[in-house]
Amino acid sequence: MIDVQDVSKSYGTTLALDRVSFSVDRNQILGFLGPNGAGKSTAMKIITTYLAPDAGRISVDGIDVTADPLAVRRRIGYLPETAPLYDDMRSLTYLEFVARARGLDGKKLETRLEWAIDATQIRDVLFKDINALSRGYRQRVGLAQALVHDPDVLILDEPTAGLDPRQIIGIRNLIRDLASTKTVIFSSHILAEISAITDRIVIINEGAIVADGRVGELRKQAMQTNRYRVELGSAGPEAREALQSIAGVESVTADGNGTSTPWIVTSALDRDLRKAINELARAKGWDLLELHPEQPSLEEAFIELTAGKGGASDA
Repeated sequence: MIDVQDVSKSYGTTLALDRVSFSVDRNQILGFLGPNGAGKSTAMKIITTYLAPDAGRISVDGIDVTADPLAVRRRIGYLPETAPLYDDMRSLTYLEFVARARGLDGKKLETRLEWAIDATQIRDVLFKDINALSRGYRQRVGLAQALVHDPDVLILDEPTAGLDPRQIIGIRNLIRDLASTKTVIFSSHILAEISAITDRIVIINEGAIVADGRVGELRKQAMQTNRYRVELGSAGPEAREALQSIAGVESVTADGNGTSTPWIVTSALDRDLRKAINELARAKGWDLLELHPEQPSLEEAFIELTAGKGGASDA
């Protein structure tokens, strides 16, 4: 549905995107992650035809974004990081204006307006001036304008910014429902939100793709060592030295302060310590209450995959 191939973009001497390539299948939700200044917003602006690439090719539903940008825009609903609102309009007037600009009229305009208003829960502010709305309501009005024409593709840059927890859950559920008929690119700085809603994650850093896969795949990719959580009943503090004596163990750290303190034991990726830890517990007469491998959290994986990099503002 969306195909990005070898796309580059510079702002003067600053290289924002460096031969970026990725694709998004129809009816898939793609999470787009990266530190500030990584190039996320630039990539989304190019896909939505707000910017032209310096090099490379992007197509949406088989249509080249530079060859026929109007046809691409008809297929896309776009919510940039700053919602594109006219502060001197009332919410309903603004949405009617957007709908008509999108070519809707008559019964279809009325039906789509009603759907977008209910889906984004903005009926309470339809007759309020946009400049009087809270940030959360402004964001939801912005989302409504992206949805009003029933696009095949949604590009959402921080769509839940400014929303309260209940509103965030509502928007998450809406996006999941929409993915049954639409292709979605979803950018957020809230990593738990990305993992809860997306089918796949692309991480971009310093203008280049550094990771692409499902959450579990990215966590594995970020692993630098094997890590095991071990809890030994009645072993006491002497367990540290005993665990450290196992061949291949790199470190043993406490993860608590009780008599059966869980220990975090690490080894090289090519060493599996589970059998040795089990044998140690049996030899010492300790109860092995817990032994399982741990993967890094998505937050830890993100930090590892973008280690030592990242700019000060989003490009």
